[in-house]
Amino acid sequence: MIGNTVIKLNAVDVYQQKHLVLSNVNLQIDKGEFVFLIGQTGSGKSSLLKIIYGDLHIHSGEGNVAGFDLKKLAEKDVPYLRRKLGIVFQDFQLLTDRTIEHNLEFVMRATGWKDKKLIAERSRDVLEKVGLRSKIKKMPHELSGGEQQRIVIARALLNDPEIILADEPTGNLDPDTSEEIVMLLRQISNSGTAVLMATHDYHIIRTFPSHIIKCEDGIVHNDARIV
Repeated sequence: MIGNTVIKLNAVDVYQQKHLVLSNVNLQIDKGEFVFLIGQTGSGKSSLLKIIYGDLHIHSGEGNVAGFDLKKLAEKDVPYLRRKLGIVFQDFQLLTDRTIEHNLEFVMRATGWKDKKLIAERSRDVLEKVGLRSKIKKMPHELSGGEQQRIVIARALLNDPEIILADEPTGNLDPDTSEEIVMLLRQISNSGTAVLMATHDYHIIRTFPSHIIKCEDGIVHNDARIV
């Protein structure tokens, strides 16, 4: 990959099974860039994200994400790609039977961390970044929705990713909390991590103007505008 580009798709066709979802996708996202991904339900947003994190293969065109050639990406390489990515979902997906500390430890051990002291230090570090270091011993159900989503963002930062993929991260949150989450993601992008955020929330997009990509009628439109 050239320079600061962390996501590059060139003439990529996106399929779900044998169904063509998006055709001739051209996309470039650079280090530290904050990008909104919009489009109606079923327009291909999730499929595009799946291409980027290696859940769908590309059969035509070229793709490179965080230094990985998507065309040559073997099943065994996918976990290594995902260590370069932080993924934030709408529904948190925290493990409800353990503390925040052990949620973070679980992810780190699953991605190759072994040193207990380093694991503890990294957990405190990412919780500090999202303003929730004091919640390390809490259970997920003891936290508000906004706090849980901050924990999810902390979890996404554990392996110092080049890219954060956020799929409707404010979908279950009230407007004020949604703005706090987007401000946090903007801070993360300002520190050099690219952020691609799928959203339906046009209020958020108007409040935090940024580069917009739109999936519509099987096409990905770069530099889209909202009315």
